[in-house]
This record gives sequence, C-alpha cells and structure tokens, in this order.
Amino acid sequence: MRSTINRRQFGQLLLGTAAVGLLATGCGKDEATAADGTLTLGFAWWGNEFLNAQTNEATAAFEKANAGIKIDPRPGDWASYWDKLATVTAGKDSPDIIQMDQKYIAEYGGRGALADLSTLGVDVSGIDPQALATGQYSGKQYGLSTGQNALVVMANTAVFKEAGVELPDDLNWTWDDYTTLAARITAAGKGKLYGASYGNNESSLIIWLGQHGEQLYTDDGQPGFTTETAAKFWEQLKLQRDRQASPPASINSEDASASLENSLFGTNRLAMGWSWTNQLASLESATGSGIKMLRAPSLTGSAKDNGMYYKPTMYWAVSSQSKHPEQAASFVDYLLNSPEAGEILMTDRGIPTNGDILAAITPSLKPADALVVKFLADIKADINLAPPIPPVGASGAQEAIIRQTADVLFDKTSPQQAAEAFATELKAMLDSARK
Repeated sequence: MRSTINRRQFGQLLLGTAAVGLLATGCGKDEATAADGTLTLGFAWWGNEFLNAQTNEATAAFEKANAGIKIDPRPGDWASYWDKLATVTAGKDSPDIIQMDQKYIAEYGGRGALADLSTLGVDVSGIDPQALATGQYSGKQYGLSTGQNALVVMANTAVFKEAGVELPDDLNWTWDDYTTLAARITAAGKGKLYGASYGNNESSLIIWLGQHGEQLYTDDGQPGFTTETAAKFWEQLKLQRDRQASPPASINSEDASASLENSLFGTNRLAMGWSWTNQLASLESATGSGIKMLRAPSLTGSAKDNGMYYKPTMYWAVSSQSKHPEQAASFVDYLLNSPEAGEILMTDRGIPTNGDILAAITPSLKPADALVVKFLADIKADINLAPPIPPVGASGAQEAIIRQTADVLFDKTSPQQAAEAFATELKAMLDSARK
C-alpha cells in the first residue's frame, strides 16, 4: 500500500535521524533501564492477529530465558508501519529491534538508522551465505533474513481440470508455452475463467531481466538494465492481454484491489497466478483447491535459465539509536538460532535460512509448508546468486512498475515508452537520494 510520506520527506526524516542519533549518543538518562536493572527493548513488526500472537509467544520465551531483559511489543500493520517507523525514528524513539523489508533495508541502513549486525556478536555460522548477503549494503550487515521464499506461478489444479487442460512441465516451458496455455484456458472458460495473471511487480521484472543477463540494480546501486530488455517485459504482458491469456485491463485493475478471498484466483476463476511460496497455505485455504507451485517460464525452455532467486521474506534489524545494541542483538540471535524460537515461529516469516533450525522444525510442518520446503530445495540447483538489494532511493520502484503496466494495458503508452519512462523515473529516484 502507498505510504503517505513521499520519498523526499522519507529521506529527510532519516537523514535527520542519523544526525540527531549521533548527537544523542551517551546523553540523558537511560529510560530503558528500570530501578532493578531490568532492560526494556522496543520491538516493532507488522503482521496480522495470528502473527502477532505467535511473535508475542516467542518474546515471552526469550524473556523467560533472559530474566534481565523485557521486550516492549510494538506490532503494526503494513499500511501504516513505514510511516510510523520513519516518524518515530526521526523523533529519536526508534524501537531497538525492527522487522525490515528488503526495499527499505538500504534506505534505513544507508542513511545511518540501522546498526551493523556484524559488529554485535550475532551468530551467523548456521545461516546460508546467500541469505546472509541479501542483508548487506555498502559492506555492512544491516539485516538478517527471517526466512526465504521464491516468486512462483501458482497453478490452481481445479481450474485446470475445469478447463480440460493438463498442467505444464515447468522444467522446460517457455514464455510462449505459458502464454499459449493460458489462452487455451481462457477460451475453454467461455468468459468464466482466465488463464494467467500479469506478473508485474518488482520481483517479476527482476526475474525477466535475469533471463536476459541483466539486473534491476547494479552492485553499486545504479540501474542495471537496458530499456530494450525492459520494453520486452511490457511487450510480454501486452501479448498476454492481446491473446486473452490474461484478464482485460479493467478486470485486472479491479482484481488488484480485491481481497484474496474475493480475487479471481481466490474464487477459482484464474488458473495461474504469480505469488510467493510462503503464501501457498493461504491460497489453498481461500480456494479450497489443490495448488501446485511451478517454476517461472524461461526464454530457452531450461529451468537453469529462468532467473528465479531466493528472496528474504523480511529481516531482523537493530536500530542505530538503541542504547543497548548488544542486548537487542541477543534477541535477534535468539530469533534466528534458538530451536525454541524456531518451533514457535515455524515458517510464517519464510523458510528458515538456518539449516539446523529448519531440520528441527521439519517434522512439525503442516503439509503445505512441507511442500514449500521441498520445492525450494528442488529449485536450488537452478538458483543463481541473489540480485543486489534495492539501493537507497529505490523504495518507489514497485509502484512505478505497476503504474507503467497499467498504462500499457490500457493503451495509454507503448511498451517501449513504458520502459523509457520507468528507467528515467528510477534513475531520478536514485540520483535524488544521493543529494
């Protein structure tokens, strides 16, 4: 959802935060320490009621094992989380431990609002090296992945059966196969079914660029793609519309704002939708149907060329304003490495990147979660290195991609014009953040 703080205001807030944070170091009374010596650490995260209850259970277990530390829970919802976090960070009231998202890890870390976790003694020996790298920016470890997932094609087997179409072999299908298959399903549905959704978010573009040997961002935080390749991305989406493989623009626009339960996929009217692996259980619950995860199509028909990658579901981070960074880091260490925490948190923040924790919880996994674990293991041989994380200034990229997609689908602009406009806007975002 859209933040009410624009990117320039966001940058100004955090730049101000870095300055006042340095000035405040060592000043004033430590209000986090009670008379009996007990420390209180603020902990912010976003989530629903289930995730909140689960997180509170984990914090209670930590407090029981660490009698001198209390956790002050600050749960929120995604719609308002980032506005509130930017505001309290600028006001020198940042929570000690912060749940972060990938598109903000560089925004906060690069502007001095997060601590370098590599200096705080968190044990990362059991963490997958690629997962570790996804939380690094400018040589510092600003976040540690809570777990990982992958963007996949979710195939509703009930819709395939209704359309009389067989599931594809995702080890060797191409974009042409994908589009042709989706068009067949739409035709068979006679106005009731659609073949595929439009994969039009930031991760979809990253996968597309990866198949062309390019990336959304370079390692030094610049745009890493050509407008020719980006134009082909929007040409593919327009082709899906023109061949009726995907819904008309107006229906797609309505579907984008629908709840899962009321969406085309949730109501068993869409055969293939792009989604994250950790959403499998929710999709099965909403549809009441069997859902099969499929690899992304590729240009060559080879799974090793499909550009897929493991994405951190979210991160644990420590505020640079914390007066007790070591204790805050000990809580992060507990969440990452404690078997007790692993049994509580399970896979709701992604499949654990700590192999020992994953092994410990695997016998207790629900069937859908077990399928996700197996799927992520199956695709590992074809996963390349994780793409560079979004640099400072890039937090608005996804909104720009979605906006350009809508303009293409409504024939307000051409794929080439969309690519050029997006490249110009992205460059302006990144350049503005450096001023």
